[in-house]
Amino acid sequence: MRASLHRPSLSDRTAAAGRDSLEGRRRGLAAFLPFAGPALIASIAYMDPGNFATNIQAGARYGYTLLWVVLLANLVAMLFQSLSAKLGIVTGQSLAAHCRARFSRPTRLAMWAGSELAAMATDLAEFLGGAIGLSLLLNISLMTGLVITGLLTYAILLLGQRGFRSLELLIAGFVLVIGACYAIELIIAPPDWAAAARGLTRPHLADSGALMLAVGIIGATVMPHAIYLHSRLMIGRIPTHTDAERSRVLRFSNREVLLALGLAGIVNLAMVAMAATTFHPEHSDIAEIETAYRTLTPLLGGAASFVFMASLLASGFSSSVVGTMAGQTIMQDFLHLQTPLWLRRAITMAPAFIVVGLGLNATDSLVFSQVMLSLALPIPMIALLILTNDPAVMGAFVNTRTVRITAATAAILVLALNVLLILITAGIDIPMPG
Repeated sequence: MRASLHRPSLSDRTAAAGRDSLEGRRRGLAAFLPFAGPALIASIAYMDPGNFATNIQAGARYGYTLLWVVLLANLVAMLFQSLSAKLGIVTGQSLAAHCRARFSRPTRLAMWAGSELAAMATDLAEFLGGAIGLSLLLNISLMTGLVITGLLTYAILLLGQRGFRSLELLIAGFVLVIGACYAIELIIAPPDWAAAARGLTRPHLADSGALMLAVGIIGATVMPHAIYLHSRLMIGRIPTHTDAERSRVLRFSNREVLLALGLAGIVNLAMVAMAATTFHPEHSDIAEIETAYRTLTPLLGGAASFVFMASLLASGFSSSVVGTMAGQTIMQDFLHLQTPLWLRRAITMAPAFIVVGLGLNATDSLVFSQVMLSLALPIPMIALLILTNDPAVMGAFVNTRTVRITAATAAILVLALNVLLILITAGIDIPMPG
């Protein structure tokens, strides 16, 4: 009886297995598995309902021509998630905590405000996605769907208080559900592979609407809150004591980023391809998740709409959990302020209730939230570059010249797209490249 009371938790056993890996007692896949989890959690942010909204609109309106944007955004996401993880592994502090220590009070307060708005915009998309899925599945009002989604995601968050591993395994299950659903969708509605290949390799923006969606795709794919969260997830998970151990954990982390975000990228490409195959050009006016769901049944049959719904629910529930975790990290580490879980959940739910209460279009709100995310994205990107380029912070793990140039180019690209979006929104005519 006494032994059962002191049985190590799942998280403790995972940490012990990680130590065995670092000390050479585990090899191959067995050595890697204890370190898998943080990138899987981060990857959910790249498959949230905001992605559903922007990808469905991109495929329906422009066919396969915006696939290159999805590919580019995913490559940028891989780079910055790996840098965020590296910061947490090497320094033992999160990105937000470093910002609090590094920058002046006015600067860090402005960074916190922008990041907090991004976290709320994130949860608007994620929370609304789950509610839309429930309202369609159960034929209930969107407001009722919001309440149920809030209760379910709060219950999942409580699971995380039992240790990191239980939540990681649950999120991994959601990732597998989403991936399986889109594999099935591609079987039901096979894409035009030649057109898809052209869309992946030939950058093209047809008009200002395509630019708006391109910025939305980037905002839905390279997620500010996921960049903050990843560094936090690495802290104290499996403690390291030497640079050699940190280097090995970093290799495991980079492999997981490639696998987890590679899967997320494939899912996003599949979303656009499914919409392009099914809706373009005959139903190019489809702009709402609800309309897409109802249109799939007569076009492809009930199985397609059911699979679509399953993926949306898995995405909405899991990404809302991750969004709340990121919001906690941003408030706690920027302001050094602890908030109860229920309060953080209430704060991040508020925008969704406002949108529904005012009768605003849910899918339009999802797309707008992704544009807001893209506008907030340079904050963590630039801060992460400053910190990981600094030898005083990173020591032997400071970014190489190749990484510095690549990451700076990616940040400049995001800034340039945002400037174009602001100019177009202001009514300035911008000639689009052919």
